[in-house]
Amino acid sequence: MAGIKIITDSASDLPVDEATRLNVDVIPLSIRFGDEEFVDRRDITPTAFWERCANTSELPETAAPSPGLFQQAYEQAKQDGFDGVVVITISSKLSATYQSALAAKEAMGAYPVTVIDSQAVTMAEGLLVISVAEAAAKGASFDECTSLAQGIIPRLGVVGALDTLEHLKRGGRIGSAAALLGSMLSIKPLLTLRDGEVVEDGRQRTRAKALDHLARDAAEASPFERLAVVHGAADDAVRLITMLAHIECDTPLVVTDIGPVVGTHAGPGIIGVCWIEKI
Repeated sequence: MAGIKIITDSASDLPVDEATRLNVDVIPLSIRFGDEEFVDRRDITPTAFWERCANTSELPETAAPSPGLFQQAYEQAKQDGFDGVVVITISSKLSATYQSALAAKEAMGAYPVTVIDSQAVTMAEGLLVISVAEAAAKGASFDECTSLAQGIIPRLGVVGALDTLEHLKRGGRIGSAAALLGSMLSIKPLLTLRDGEVVEDGRQRTRAKALDHLARDAAEASPFERLAVVHGAADDAVRLITMLAHIECDTPLVVTDIGPVVGTHAGPGIIGVCWIEKI
């Protein structure tokens, strides 16, 4: 089997059916609740993760995959006859996953492996993976897949809204007093990605206004090649999806769950829009 193997990590929140359709390998991060450790998407689903968060006071933690996990995937791709491997990871500023993938490359000798820092997370990373995997499926070469990925990265966008400050408080990212005040005032922090890092994109006083802000940001950035709505146990996701219906996009909207990697830090109710801007 000739062709290029595409590999990503579970921080991409790539839907299982898309990974299957495009023959993409997803290397899982690990999630720990106290002494219990779970392999993302294998031992714990997004639904089970959110249920557990709702019923425990323990703040989960995440851990990057080992280089060994990536090396196994590279070796399997080589054994299966692929001409090379293109790996797309979560932003190197958010996780050590990129470094693990890079370390594993060293063990592969002359076998072509390129590791690409998406500078993104969740479905911004996932949409990038879909674009590159579709190109690979149509016969794009190793160099073409690499160039395509690098050309898309500057056009990736993410905006999100938190519904609770509890996880930020428990993770030590804001103080208890700030979290209490924010909850009393019903403050909904807005987030975006800038240079591979998650930064604040403003605040809204209500959830409805936060969703309006997300839809407005997306509309201003359009038209798109690809567009996705991602959320973690958010019961108002349909409202946001409806607000995005008029936005011009070359491909159908993707709706998927935010998993444990992002959810650990964001908390339940997190909702976001991810896209690839059209050239």
